[in-house]
Formats: sequence, C-alpha cells, structure tokens
Amino acid sequence: MPAPVPDPTSVGLVAPQNVRLFTPDHPLTLARGGRLDHVEVVYETYGRLTPEKDNAVFICHALTGDAHAAGFREGSDKPGWWDNLIGPGKPVDTTKFFVICPNLLGGCQGTTGPGSVNPATGAVYGLDFPILDMADFVTVHRALTAHLGIDRLLAVVGGSLGGMQVLEWALRFPADLANAVIVAASSRLTAENIAFSAVAREAIMRDPGFRGGHYAEAGTSPDMGLSIARMMAHITYLSGEALSAKFGREPQFDGLAPGFGVDFAVESYLHHQAEVFLDRFDALSYLYLSRVMDYFDPFARPGATAAIAEVRPNVLACSFTTDWRFDATHSLRLVARLHGAGVPVTYRSIPSSQGHDSFLMPIPRYHDTIRAFLDRGLAVREGERR
Repeated sequence: MPAPVPDPTSVGLVAPQNVRLFTPDHPLTLARGGRLDHVEVVYETYGRLTPEKDNAVFICHALTGDAHAAGFREGSDKPGWWDNLIGPGKPVDTTKFFVICPNLLGGCQGTTGPGSVNPATGAVYGLDFPILDMADFVTVHRALTAHLGIDRLLAVVGGSLGGMQVLEWALRFPADLANAVIVAASSRLTAENIAFSAVAREAIMRDPGFRGGHYAEAGTSPDMGLSIARMMAHITYLSGEALSAKFGREPQFDGLAPGFGVDFAVESYLHHQAEVFLDRFDALSYLYLSRVMDYFDPFARPGATAAIAEVRPNVLACSFTTDWRFDATHSLRLVARLHGAGVPVTYRSIPSSQGHDSFLMPIPRYHDTIRAFLDRGLAVREGERR
C-alpha cells in the first residue's frame, strides 16, 4: 500500500508546549480578588515568527476548546478544532503568520484550572479555585505573548467565548494588537443565555457524583450531569434547520417502539456527543468558564472605550444568520459601541444554516472574509516596514 500523501493544507504533526507563567515570586493577581501562585499554560504554535516578530496571530478558544487548534497530535487522526481555518493557504495562513493558541486559564487540557492540584495543599482545587473574570484570561494570554518575546500581535482571533476574550483584550490593551476578529460573540449575555448555562451547571452540581466539587478525591465523577449539560448546550449550538436537515424525525432503528429509550436518530446523536465530551472535558472547568461568560459586560465599565478610541485597532465582527444563541443583535451592539468610539470596525452577517457552530465550519463567505481582513492587516504591516 502506498504511503498516504501529506495534506498540503495541514500544519502537520504538532506537539503541545508547556510553560509556567506565574510563580510564588510572581503570582497571578485575579480581577475578582485572590491570587494563583502557580499557573501553567499549555499552548501550540504553527508557522514561523519573522525576525521582526510582527506576524503573530493569537487564537482564543471557545468554552470547550483547547490549545489544539490545527494539525494532528501524535497518535491521533483527529485534526485540531479550527483546522479548516488554520494552515498553509487557509484563511489564517501559516505560510504568512505565526499562530499561537493556548488552553485558557480555568481549562482542563493542561493549563491550570479548578481540576488542577493546588501545590499548597496537594489536593485538587475543586470549588476552592477562585472565581475567574475575562480579564484574567487576557492577563495570562499577555504573559504568554511576553514569554514568546512578542510585543505586538498582528491579530487576535476568536469565536464565541474566544471572541469575548478578543473584545476584552482590545478594550483593555488595544496597543497589544493591530487587528481583532470577533466571531459569533457577545459583549453581554441575554437572560436566555444565562438561563441555559444555569441549567447546565445545576445538572452538574446536582449529580450525586459531584461531591461538592471534590469528586477527584472521592473517586467519583458527575458524568450524568455533565452529559446532560453537554446535550442541552449542543442543541443551542445548532439551528432548527440544521437539525431537521440532518435528522428530521428519522428513527434510530428500523422502526419506532414507543417508550423511553433512544428511538430517534437525533436522540442517538446527542447521546454520542455527550459520551465523547466526557472523555475530553472536566465538569469543574465547565462551571468556571461558563460563569465567566455570564458576568462579562465590558461596556458597563466607566471609560470602557477610552483606550481603544485612542489606539484604534481594526476590528472585524461576524455573526451568522441562523445563530440564535448569539444572534446578530449581539454583534451589532458591540459594533455600535466601537463605532461610536471612532474605532474602524467592519461587520459581516454570514448566511449559514448551521447555527452557532457556524464559526467552526468551512463556510466560503466566512473564510473569505477572515482571509481578506488578515491579508489587509498583513499588507499594512509590510507597508509600515518600508
């Protein structure tokens, strides 16, 4: 059998990297009080950094994402979660850009979070982990860029919770970045969005296996609650149109046998999504990261746009026509606030049938928009060099 032909659009085999960014001598002081004396961050990079260190693109991941955004890790045939966007010749072109993607603070894929061991006690933090804020994510991201010797990013890109991190970064430290890409995100969750997350957290915390957050010590796991949380959330990430097109009312088996088992194809799909999720995500991280989204309301801060109005990085905001979780009004609100501050902002509404998950899909108009925006940023940078 001939050897497989390498995919020229893939970054290929990648390996996670690890760095300790905060120590007892240089602790992380958190926005809502408290501190962390030990913060480890796992991240991946793709492409090459220019000698001038001016072609870096920082990727911020969504609620259940991680550092593995593109390429393949050793022993796995599953590509990174944004592999269709990042790679040679793709919108985030790794022949042009040096791409950085970390697992964010509070995550469960190597970066310090509530499921990590507290060095001071030797036990898992659990609910003793401090409450986080969007600003804390940005603080750690900035520490990582400093560790890599990068003073200014060509762009920061993110979708959903990732887009919220981009907005926070652009508002607080606009001089750090030349361009910002905010996709399917919000500057303030609606009551409906907060309600969905509240039910998901309740499902986790009411699971007998949760044990007040100390399930690691107890040798249990709130699998039932986390499964229900994932199933419900996954429904909100898709559109009714997408679910109908994919499943309709098709039975899972040859015929329906009325009862309370898994009779419909859509039920089987949700069960599968829940099972896969249990293998890669931790319940405590789900609680902490989803809560950060609830509290996020950056434009409510006094002088929220003062810094960005002075520096004026370029901003691109995108929404999708069938995303009912973060519909166009979310993007239009932040666009209006930025435009009112004199920030050069571009907005695009992208037709899609895939709902909120559209930001993860290879939709041509969406990808073309990202490509054009980043290439324009690159052209501006090259003009500045001259």
